[in-house]
Amino acid sequence: MLTESKFSKYLLYAIGEIILVVIGIFLALQLNNWNQDRIASEKEHLLLKELHDEFINNKKQLEEVVRTHQICASACDSIITLFPIDLEQVNLDSLQNWMSNTGYHYTFNPSQGVINSLVNTSSFELISNDSLRRTIISWSDVLADYQEEEIKALTYYKGDYGRYQQENFDWVPNLRDERNNLAALTSLQFEYHIRQRHSDVTAILTDGELVVIQRMIDRIIKLSEPGQL
Repeated sequence: MLTESKFSKYLLYAIGEIILVVIGIFLALQLNNWNQDRIASEKEHLLLKELHDEFINNKKQLEEVVRTHQICASACDSIITLFPIDLEQVNLDSLQNWMSNTGYHYTFNPSQGVINSLVNTSSFELISNDSLRRTIISWSDVLADYQEEEIKALTYYKGDYGRYQQENFDWVPNLRDERNNLAALTSLQFEYHIRQRHSDVTAILTDGELVVIQRMIDRIIKLSEPGQL
């Protein structure tokens, strides 16, 4: 009986030791998981702050891009009201100012360092907000769709319209300079170039892709702002 009593005590002691070891391992794992979660959360906060700042700047750039396109479209509108141009009646100073403004162009080239880093690395897994994750994944396609209209407008401006300008007018243009071919202002070709330029820029401003990308930028800014986690 004494032997059995000693064995029982030893068994209870051994079981107690095993339980303590198991509890210790469990607590260590929990502490390790907590540390990993804390580190991941800190990294996520940092990434979201960088993403937030990047898209605040991208929004400012897009607003400036839109303002530039609006100046160009307004100038084209003003010239179109003059067609057909009568060189005896037209105010050359106003016309040359509007012609200069038809050259306003500014393509949207947003900063994408942070968002590309997220998409192309394991850092993307740190983003816990599913809605933000989906928006980030869609960004490149939406941007490409929007930029198509800008590329089309810029190609025409630097191509056919640009060559016509170079052949007939100086750099400014200064329509008081006798070297300018004022007769070109009365041609159907000039009317076509202005109308086409107006059509291209207006397409950028009224196309649904502009609205989509504006909303997407606002969404990324909102979902990445401090306090959203």
